[in-house]
Amino acid sequence: MKAFVMRDIGETAIIEKERPEPGPQDAILKPTEGLICTSDCHTVHGAIGEREDLTLGHEVVGVVDEVGSAVEHFEAGDRVAVGAITPDWNSLAAQDGHPSQSNQALGGWKFANVKDGTFAEYVHINDADGNLAKIPEGVSDHEAAYVADMLSTGFAGAERGDIPMGGTVAVFAQGPVGLMATKGAELQGAGRIIAVETVPERKELAREYGATDVVDFGEVDPAEEIMELTDGEGVDVAIEALGADETFQDCIKVTKPGGTVSNVGYHGDGEFRHIPRAEWGVGMSEIDIVNDLCPGGRLRIQRLLRLLDQGKVDPTKMTTHEFEFDEIQEAFEMMETKEDGMIKPLIHF
Repeated sequence: MKAFVMRDIGETAIIEKERPEPGPQDAILKPTEGLICTSDCHTVHGAIGEREDLTLGHEVVGVVDEVGSAVEHFEAGDRVAVGAITPDWNSLAAQDGHPSQSNQALGGWKFANVKDGTFAEYVHINDADGNLAKIPEGVSDHEAAYVADMLSTGFAGAERGDIPMGGTVAVFAQGPVGLMATKGAELQGAGRIIAVETVPERKELAREYGATDVVDFGEVDPAEEIMELTDGEGVDVAIEALGADETFQDCIKVTKPGGTVSNVGYHGDGEFRHIPRAEWGVGMSEIDIVNDLCPGGRLRIQRLLRLLDQGKVDPTKMTTHEFEFDEIQEAFEMMETKEDGMIKPLIHF
């Protein structure tokens, strides 16, 4: 089969690989649609260390091609989605309520990390009964591809923030995760959602997804502007959706005492993140700092698919470009630079 791989740090290619085989609890998926994530770019540039001929990708939907002998809920021919995070559901971490961690930090992150990812003609799915979900008839493959990561991660930012009904929220960065955090905040009942972004197309999408205010960090200091917009009070919840030290600090600066900073950004470089001491109340402001790794699993994916089926959210507005699988190298390079206003590229298999 063909697979798009990280050959080494900074090097990618399409190569031939052996088709994977399922274990008793596993499945083999034949992809139909997939999405490229900026975290794939981080991986290629060494964010998780050296890898050799590692298949990239973690956002995919498709048709079940084969299942293991112990799989009960799926069979060949089922149209399914799979989460970007595929936990080991019998792990101690899962039993302790943290399935994405699966016995070590980020342990549920397997695709394009500790095993081959999804940019291939066939994909191995561990613990199929726990990690696959059937796609409703009324949901397109294009829509469903977004539940793998963008919806799950962005919505988790809003969920972990525990937004009070009618509360105020600031979402730093309106890339795909930030846009879905903005939409998630709206669905959670936020009364005011302040999106921080400078790219015109992303600012427009932020408003479509529920932002009541947009702060352009290219024109003003976002923390100062948010404090002014809230009459010096600050927000109940600040969501960090970029993965940068500056935006993380800004989240602390704009969060009111007793509020929450919810981090879903991928902090792929640097050794430390800094906390502004005074705005943190010298350590005693009762600001909670929480974080989450893209929740996965059949129940989570089913719930997100239900939102799509009921028309609660249309993530396909974020798709700016489409490519065939044999054009994936070009798509990947464009995703790295965000050339031509790219937000999210869809890959057709």
